[in-house]
Parts: sequence; C-alpha cells; structure tokens
Amino acid sequence: MGISNSLKDRLYNNYGPWALVTGASSGIGRELALRLAESGLNLVLVARRADKLEALKKEVESDYKVRAQVLVADLSEDKGLETTIRETRGMDIGLLVAAAGFGTSGEFLKGQLDSEIQMLDVNCHAVLVLTHHFARLFAAQKRGGIILLSSMVGFQGVPFAAHYAATKAYVQSLGEALSLELKPHGVDVLAAAPGPVRSGFADHANMQMGKVLTPEDVGIPILKALGRRTTVLPGFLTKFLVGSLRTLPRWGKIRVMRAVMDGMTKHQRAGA
Repeated sequence: MGISNSLKDRLYNNYGPWALVTGASSGIGRELALRLAESGLNLVLVARRADKLEALKKEVESDYKVRAQVLVADLSEDKGLETTIRETRGMDIGLLVAAAGFGTSGEFLKGQLDSEIQMLDVNCHAVLVLTHHFARLFAAQKRGGIILLSSMVGFQGVPFAAHYAATKAYVQSLGEALSLELKPHGVDVLAAAPGPVRSGFADHANMQMGKVLTPEDVGIPILKALGRRTTVLPGFLTKFLVGSLRTLPRWGKIRVMRAVMDGMTKHQRAGA
C-alpha cells in the first residue's frame, strides 16, 4: 500500500520541512522515516547504530531527493539527549517521531535491574525530555506534530512483561493527555499503539511470537491518523486483538494477557 498524494501534501504542509525520528535505524521508526521522506520531509535520523543510519540516509537522499542528517545518540543517557537537542537547535523541525524503545520479558523477580532501568530511561525518560522540548518549540511556532509509540500492551497490566507494559502505559497516558492539552497551540499529538510487530523487538525481549505485523503494515495508518485522532491501533491484527479484549473487565484482560505471555516466554523458564 503506497502513500497517497493527499497524505504526502498534508504531512509536508502541516509538519515540514524537517522531521526528527528517533529509533530510525530499524522497525517502525525506519518505516516512518521512509514514508516521511517519500512525502518530501527532510529527516534528522537518531539511533545508536551509525552504519544503519548512514545506509538509511543514503537511501532516502537517493530515492526521495530529501536531505537527511544522522545523529548517533544513546537516548538512555543524558548525553545522548543533550546531543540531540543541541544538534537540532535552530532547525525548522515540525514533527517529532519518538519511536526509540525496547522491551524485556519474563518473570519480574528474575529480571536484571540494570536492563529494566535502561528500558525505563529509553521508553519513558527520553520520551518525556524530547516531547517537552519539542512541544515548547512547536507551541511557540503555532504548528507541529508529535508521534509517540505506545503499544496495545499499554492498556492493561501484562504478566511476564510487567515493566515493559508499564512503560507503554506511561507513553499512552502522556499522549492521550497532550493531544488535548496541546491542540489549542496548533500541535497535533498521536499515541500509536500497535500490536506485535516484526522489528527485532522479540529477539531483544527474548520472546517467541506467533502471528505478527510488519513495519509496513503500520507505518501509513499511523501517519494517516496524525492530526485526526488521539490514539491509533494500526493494522488489522492490532484492531482484532484489542477488540477481542474490549468486552472483558480489566482484571479479565490481565488474565488473558498472562496466558498469552506465558506462551511467548515459557522457553525462558524451560531453559532455566
């Protein structure tokens, strides 16, 4: 499914000429960067892997004739956040895509605290710092957009991915509130809450997933929803999974998610 000319025009006119995309080296972040470049927006590409970012820079500059700037930064560290803010000062950025993030899974008692704190820093602290910085800039210029990457697991507690789900609940709540709070300032905020996506996430989280979406399944639906909705559940699988839980009370959703995650993580306990 290609991106329509009307969407290209809306994205460029409302949020151009520059967009900043964190987590741009892979997965949903990379897909959104490609579709924004296809819409004519220049890109600031932020991630830790210089080789992946340089390859993406060459691709978008060659295929879409836009400009791209690479920023190698670890957003789990204050230095990485400071570099991102410093290097983009004075640029005409109209869109922040906060796609950087990762997950952990398994029994909470067996988790490594250092990894959990790093995840909290990337998934929440970095999102807070960058959202606060760019929201102020966008409000001052009376235009702009912010896309926050939530998840369908952010709508209830998820045993065996308890802390990851909690970080996404933070992002979801922040996005929902800021969507209304920043609207009078001309700033559009969207919480994108996809289901399972094939993006390297499962490998990092040590999870065995079954049916999953691809980044291509969710990229355009996310961009279509920006400026028109508060939350988007991109992709048919996401809508099906969330819809199947909708009639259950919250305690019931938690128990269903426990059963799902038990299946995805049982290999961890088998190998213990």
